[in-house]
Amino acid sequence: MSDTTAGNSVPNGQVTGFGTKGYRSYVLIALMLIYTLNFIDRTLISVVAQPIINTFSLNDTQWGLLSGPPFALFYALMGIPIAMWADRSNRVMVIALCVIVWSIMTALCGMATAFVWLLLFRVGVAIGEAGCTPPANSIITDYYPPKSRANAIGIYSMGVTLGGVLAQLFGGSIASIQGADFGAWIDSIGLGFLFSHMDWTTVEGWRIAFVVIGAPGAIIAIILWLTIKEPPRGYSDPPDADPTRKAPFFEAFQEFGVKPTFWWLAIGAALVAFVGYGLISFQAPFLQRVHGIGVREAAIMYGAPLAAFAAFGTFMGGLLSEKLSGRFPAVVAWLPAVGLLIAVPAYIAAFFSPTLLMAFILWAIAAVGHYAYLGAQYSVGTGIVSPRSRATTIAVLLLIISLIGNGIGPLFVGAMSDFFMAREIGLSGYGDLAAAFDPKMCGAQILELGEAGPALCAAYGNGLRQSMAATVLVFILAAGCYYMASRTYVRDRYNPDGL
Repeated sequence: MSDTTAGNSVPNGQVTGFGTKGYRSYVLIALMLIYTLNFIDRTLISVVAQPIINTFSLNDTQWGLLSGPPFALFYALMGIPIAMWADRSNRVMVIALCVIVWSIMTALCGMATAFVWLLLFRVGVAIGEAGCTPPANSIITDYYPPKSRANAIGIYSMGVTLGGVLAQLFGGSIASIQGADFGAWIDSIGLGFLFSHMDWTTVEGWRIAFVVIGAPGAIIAIILWLTIKEPPRGYSDPPDADPTRKAPFFEAFQEFGVKPTFWWLAIGAALVAFVGYGLISFQAPFLQRVHGIGVREAAIMYGAPLAAFAAFGTFMGGLLSEKLSGRFPAVVAWLPAVGLLIAVPAYIAAFFSPTLLMAFILWAIAAVGHYAYLGAQYSVGTGIVSPRSRATTIAVLLLIISLIGNGIGPLFVGAMSDFFMAREIGLSGYGDLAAAFDPKMCGAQILELGEAGPALCAAYGNGLRQSMAATVLVFILAAGCYYMASRTYVRDRYNPDGL
């Protein structure tokens, strides 16, 4: 469907929204599911982190590099041009094409034969995923009137944490499958002839997970394209908002660039992402190293429930913002600060908890407070600019978040983990063995490390524990940024009527 604009033809659009209530709900759920798929494919690599680390004999700094900077850089670089394209073109088409790209690249990750190939395919995933959120947010603001956007965007943002849940459930389950068993299943459904030259006994479970989870994306993209209507731009904004003209990048920059709310929001969200991406990249390795559980148990018994609590926190953040907005106009900007300050002590206590059950309970409390911020970053970002600049504004916001959060967070946690691990090994008296230490031997092969084995493997877990606890303290700075954003939000909100 070609792009249309509302202009002054729908004077009640800011009250009713676009389409029927039922169809609006379908569009919102569909976009949330696309965002969920986005984060399944993005998060899967962290679910199978330890097996990949073992396959390629990586240290934590190398793992942080793989899961951080390259993905973040290309996600950021492609986000703005794709968003500018979306501001001028059919946004549903843009999203559908991007889904196909990132799904194919996710499947190819499972075929990587070397660290460098896995790195390149992850870059491909980043390029595709850069075209999801900016046009999706722009579509939602045209379907929903201002009074309902905080909750709608909060529901959409649940895709982040729901994607985490499903990545844990499916990724953890599939990654535990033996290659020979999967090959036998392929034969049983009559498709064995397609892989007649493959030795399934050499195929690792984490590779199977990437292919199985990535492949269906193309079908989902086609369904999206066929069932979602491109809404008129600005339909749900005041009639004189003039959405008919698409703002060039520098004009959009002039619109949000002069508003302090945007910059405080961007810095705060980037700092939260710095911690969040750092923690999620090492969550599964933490559970496996510190508490001694397997990849499947770490994903299904703990990773998935924790992601569900995070999704609940995202939902509650959007719901509370909508319910309290009448009494507290700036609640959408300051509520995340409250959640982050609750998360700090809960996370630290979870990391140093002596039992896995206690760690899980505290980690769940922290996740609810942590992820209450997610809907706010989009509600505030779209709420301070005109309809024609929203996709570009969100793209710039995501660029900052990606470069600082995903770009530096995992690498920082990994480097700090290696630093603390080396210090722990030094204190144990086995410092001369640190360079030759191979983490894959912590487990069934620990006896091959000799008498130093228990000390080396304990240091491997404690280094990561200390790194994650230190990283969480950045939330305090992020909370301060959200508080500062709340002080200017009401003044900076987009209000063409001057009310």
